[in-house]
Amino acid sequence: MSRTAAELRVGERVRVARVDGLDEISMRLLEMGLTPGVELELLGKAPLGDPLEFELRGYRLSVRIAEARRVAVSPLSGDS
Repeated sequence: MSRTAAELRVGERVRVARVDGLDEISMRLLEMGLTPGVELELLGKAPLGDPLEFELRGYRLSVRIAEARRVAVSPLSGDS
């Protein structure tokens, strides 16, 4: 079963598997560093749940839930 970044629990670390889509939003997510293989951690959610704040590549990135749904993730090696 494939998961997306929008489904993570706060504090969960995963690896980006792919970014779905070929439009401007998908390209922008890739430009912001959400590339396959990068580790990603959900740091928190805004009070109303949107946007989500992630840590990757040593910086913090906020994206909307709709955008996070385009980011397929996989467990880090050794995780079940």
